[in-house]
Amino acid sequence: MSSSAARRSRDAMVALTATLAIQMFTSLAATAPAVLAPALAQDLGITGVWIGIFVGLIYAGAMVSSLASGGFITRYGAIRVSQVCVLLCAIGIALVALLPATAVGLLAGSALLLGLGYGPITPASSQVLARTTPPARMSLVFSIKQTGVPAGTALAGAVLPGFALIAGWRGALLFVAVLGLVVAAVAQAPRASLDSDRSPATQFNVAALLAPLRTVARSRPLRELAFLAFAYASVQVCLTTFLVLYLHEVLNWSLIKAGLALTAATLGGVVGRIFWGAIADRGSPPRRVLTIIGLIAGICGALLALASPTWEIWLLLSVVALFGATAIGWNGVHLAELAREAPPGTAGAITGAAGFVTFAGVVMGPPLFALLAGITASYRIAFVTFAGVSLIAAGVLSQRRERATSQP
Repeated sequence: MSSSAARRSRDAMVALTATLAIQMFTSLAATAPAVLAPALAQDLGITGVWIGIFVGLIYAGAMVSSLASGGFITRYGAIRVSQVCVLLCAIGIALVALLPATAVGLLAGSALLLGLGYGPITPASSQVLARTTPPARMSLVFSIKQTGVPAGTALAGAVLPGFALIAGWRGALLFVAVLGLVVAAVAQAPRASLDSDRSPATQFNVAALLAPLRTVARSRPLRELAFLAFAYASVQVCLTTFLVLYLHEVLNWSLIKAGLALTAATLGGVVGRIFWGAIADRGSPPRRVLTIIGLIAGICGALLALASPTWEIWLLLSVVALFGATAIGWNGVHLAELAREAPPGTAGAITGAAGFVTFAGVVMGPPLFALLAGITASYRIAFVTFAGVSLIAAGVLSQRRERATSQP
């Protein structure tokens, strides 16, 4: 291997390691309050509704910051933006930890800070990885980086409850905040090389802010990918939000068994992201892979809705794991395809604009699911409906892909 090839390989590995670590931390930070919600709610004298509002505000903040991230990434560099985002998440978590019981209204500000820090992480990492990753490995590398989301969630669930038994929930959250300071400091080492494409002369204005969104709206491939993400993201977040409730209240599973099912779905998502990324890089067209993912997710959603208390646990866990491998496993292939379709040098900005649409699905999905379940008094109908959303989105993408292939 030549010295230049070795250097490129080393830069690609450094970029993947840095972006994966940053992704894991921000996912850990965004999940931490929900994981510690029972202790937090009891100590502050609030109900579980506050946690739902808190999570909703995180993703609302992420919508805004994702859209606005393109100009900052171009001007200051993706790693510098990521460092600032990690610090925002650390500050948001620290504010929750230090919150007095008489000022619970400040939770909203903490949630928005977490969202502002969470939103630009994916666009920033896409900017770095699109520049450093060989084209033949883009889907797999993007997918590996995206495993940081479920991995951070799993880490929060595995570590923070035990830490809270020792240091209290406030101590656990302060530990997360300190960890953020460490991540931001360590990311400084590769910053110079990974941010070498930054353009300090970039100007900020409303037109520049909306330009990536206009590019997405005017490009059929980008527009299709954005709305596919809206649909798939809504299904993903509804699976992770309502699975435990459905299994506990409808199928009479214990909370321990239902929690095991959520773990199976999350681990399925980790494996699925790597698996689908490898498939897309080995010759299968990424859009075909995304279509297959949506079809399987829709079928799994319908099977979950048809499940009964008489089903064997291994059978339902298999369905849930496959549901997670698809409904959670699509992101890496999707992000790599976005980076391919983006104009040269704009992967971060385009991903941020598309992320605005994606986060809209995350924000709107759970309330619509809950509303439908409430009106019909049936979680089953809600799961079937969102299974239909996945099937329809996959079908539309398939028709578009076949039509584009058939054109001379």
